[in-house]
Amino acid sequence: MHPETLFSASGKLAMAGWALLVLAPRWRWSQRIASVIIPFTLATVYLVLIVVHFAKSPGGFGTLGQVGQLFQNPWLLLAGWIHFLAFDLFLGAWQARQAERLGISHFLLIPCLLLTFLVGPIGLLVFWAIRSVVKRQLFLDMDREYRPASDH
Repeated sequence: MHPETLFSASGKLAMAGWALLVLAPRWRWSQRIASVIIPFTLATVYLVLIVVHFAKSPGGFGTLGQVGQLFQNPWLLLAGWIHFLAFDLFLGAWQARQAERLGISHFLLIPCLLLTFLVGPIGLLVFWAIRSVVKRQLFLDMDREYRPASDH
């Protein structure tokens, strides 16, 4: 398979997940597909690309120059892109779950999702700002975030 073909297929797969989060937020399969199935699939492709191509390529993660050299390999550049696709979609699905749990309007969530898709960390910052206003606290309440629902 050519890297461009895999690039296109990975992008379309990720777009399907984003479409579910934006257009079908209440469908019971949207979260399963967007937060588990698609990121897992992308992570598997990423793993294969790393295993097959990483050791054969010059470069590394020690300096910016090494990263640039590493990404001159189109397969590893593709792996980097798939890394972004998987994590950004996973983050978008988390935002959607948080918004639903906190009663944040889907219309407020949509710009966060679009920004997370396009410029990940900025989308996260905007979501945190909205979430902070709704919860009236700036930081995540980590203890409450991860306790089972029966403990609340």
